Amino acid sequence: MTNLEEIFKQFQMDDKLLLEDMPNIDLYMDQVIQLFENKFGHSKRYKDDKVLTKTMINNYAKGKLFFPIKNKKYSKEHLILISLIYQLKGGLSINDIRDTFEQTNENIEKDALDIESFYQSYVSVTSNNAERFKQDLEERIKEVEKEVDSFSEEEKVYLEKVLLITSLIHMSNLFRRAAEKVVDDIKKEKQ
Repeated sequence: MTNLEEIFKQFQMDDKLLLEDMPNIDLYMDQVIQLFENKFGHSKRYKDDKVLTKTMINNYAKGKLFFPIKNKKYSKEHLILISLIYQLKGGLSINDIRDTFEQTNENIEKDALDIESFYQSYVSVTSNNAERFKQDLEERIKEVEKEVDSFSEEEKVYLEKVLLITSLIHMSNLFRRAAEKVVDDIKKEKQ
């Protein structure tokens, strides 16, 4: 499975917008989009994919995923929330993201949360996650190779990839379901 190992080496798992990447001035929507495109553009699956669009940001605002902007400008706090939304949107519904950040938004507006410190904690936790993922991926590749060992050489290459895909998606689904349970717990506590 050497080919897959090479692919995953090129895969940037620890990609995130750091606090030092965010300017201390408020940005217009086009500037926000450009910031995200510059940071995450290389990680797009297809060349024509968009990292972030005006429609996405407007939908996040309409869905109350972040607190209202002022004078058509996005603060550093908005950038932090948009960055978190960007990471969550692949695994959670818009409603789940809104429920997750409802209290966060309220606390930011009341000046009752140091969102930059919280975001730094997020950066730290996800950095550790990326390292664990690399180790787990290596173990999965070995496990997959062992499972298809009895097949012919011709079949092995393809079947290793299929088995790895199904294994990774299964793990992804387990983690997503666990995250949804935590969201449900937040909703219960709120009621």
